[in-house]
Amino acid sequence: MAANLTGTTSDLRTTFLGVYSLLKSELLNDPAFEWTDDSRQWVDRMLDYNVPGGKLNRGLSVVDSYKLLKEGKELTADEVFLASALGWCIEWLQAYFLVLDDIMDNSHTRRGQPCWFRVPKVGMIAVNDGTILRNHIPRILKKHFREKPYYVDLLDLFNEVEFQTASGQMIDLITTLEGEKDLSKYSLSLHRRIVQYKTAYYSFYLPVACALLMAGENLVNHIDVKNILIDMGIYFQVQDDYLDCFGEPEKIGKIGTDIEDFKCSWLVVKALERCSEEQRKILLEHYGKADPADVAKVKALYHELDLQGVFAEYESKSYEKLTSSIEAHPSKAVQAVLKSFLGKIYKRQK
Repeated sequence: MAANLTGTTSDLRTTFLGVYSLLKSELLNDPAFEWTDDSRQWVDRMLDYNVPGGKLNRGLSVVDSYKLLKEGKELTADEVFLASALGWCIEWLQAYFLVLDDIMDNSHTRRGQPCWFRVPKVGMIAVNDGTILRNHIPRILKKHFREKPYYVDLLDLFNEVEFQTASGQMIDLITTLEGEKDLSKYSLSLHRRIVQYKTAYYSFYLPVACALLMAGENLVNHIDVKNILIDMGIYFQVQDDYLDCFGEPEKIGKIGTDIEDFKCSWLVVKALERCSEEQRKILLEHYGKADPADVAKVKALYHELDLQGVFAEYESKSYEKLTSSIEAHPSKAVQAVLKSFLGKIYKRQK
């Protein structure tokens, strides 16, 4: 798996996708299961449909972060492979979450194509496919990291982050229970809690934590890094909430449904903070309804309250705060990792 990481981003992506093919082939020949042609074809197609189709930011970030932690030293082919394998474990985790999340949210599209459970002949088999995706992660870790001194820390990290993410998803789901639609529950602190657990740990902290473990670091010594990454994850999710409403579906790869789904979105929380009694009545009447006319009323109210301007101000303040927290960190290598993360998401359009 030789690769020169001083090359272009596309070289890195090509190498990274090469590692996916190898990991997939190992899993499709896993000796713990007696494969049939049908089962192998099913898993092969299921993996290709759900794992490598996204932007791959989380996975590639492990390789980027590890390279920055090595402070410009040339990575060996083995290091590139291992960092890529950890990156793919995160992409597998993401695929597992998304397959199940789409069923829970009754979504229609994901990454510009129908959700996996909406593919003909898949349906609720997707629940078991999610479980299979989840189970692939420890198998990849066992095959490639079992002899590493940080193996147990890796297992612990993935288990911890999965627990945090599922718990965040649970808060999100019980807040939007059918028949119990109560906007008065929605606040910035609830939004922050959902986002911190549901998104920030696995999307921001996990890739950097993987790179730190590979670099021989003890995660206990990097609580400040975790806190900065959690704040970054919250900023990312606020962007996501904003794009769900104001982004273009062809750019973001999905049709936003936060309004219909009665989500505790940053936009509705901000609207509740800023609206008059009259406007509040409009929100209470139309938020969480699937009818396009209701959705249009809520969006019109968001425009009236200038939530685009409120978001722009939030974005620039968050960027300043994150930049100053990063620059206060004593390690230049860690600063470089955090700045690279922030650079990828600042003012994103998708």
